[in-house]
Amino acid sequence: MLGYPDQAQASIDDALHLAEQLDHPLSLLLALVFATVIDQFRREPESAQRRLAAAETLAAEQRLVPFFDARVLRGGNLTAQDEAADAVAQIREGLADRQKPGANKLGRPYGLGLLSEALARSGEHDAALAAVMEALAAAAQIGERWWDAELHRVKGLRLLACGDVADTQTAFHDALRVAREQQAKSLELRAATSLARLWGEQGQSTEARELLASVHGWFTEGFDTADLKEAKGLLDELM
Repeated sequence: MLGYPDQAQASIDDALHLAEQLDHPLSLLLALVFATVIDQFRREPESAQRRLAAAETLAAEQRLVPFFDARVLRGGNLTAQDEAADAVAQIREGLADRQKPGANKLGRPYGLGLLSEALARSGEHDAALAAVMEALAAAAQIGERWWDAELHRVKGLRLLACGDVADTQTAFHDALRVAREQQAKSLELRAATSLARLWGEQGQSTEARELLASVHGWFTEGFDTADLKEAKGLLDELM
């Protein structure tokens, strides 16, 4: 999230290797689950699905409960593979179980963000907006703020789908502000890309290019990741 996707991949690979060497099931499960999330951050659903499948097998064998609900993560993978209807069902089921008394609610804002994306892909734009608003409220309630910048960006996308351009810009600016406060350069890039695309469509190509170039130019690695490729493609269009 700090803007070093290649180092993130190397670090989680080291964690997986160490957990395997230790032959410690809980450590390996944690590494596999977080490897899944990192793959989702990097928008690599095939790798995410392989790691999640390994985590689920291990959890079943050792009777362990993953930190993130596997159905929620599976739903995120399904959405990325254009299986939004199945994704909605999986995520809702996983989130509902984590709402039961005594259940671990950590990760709920992230899961609701995934639900918003799945609903949007299914054409359920009002429900998608409601899901991301619930995600932001949940983040504030439990104090889990690591995904806030992305949730504000997703809120902007949902508002845009509903035709609310003014509030869309506000949400994108909120995403930029939070990402900068947290020094989350990868999330700042996503926010800048979304705002630059909107400005470009509004005829503000110069402002859009300057914004996106300033963020994209900071990066020194990860140029083969989907986010950086998308940002570079948009910069080329804005030239």
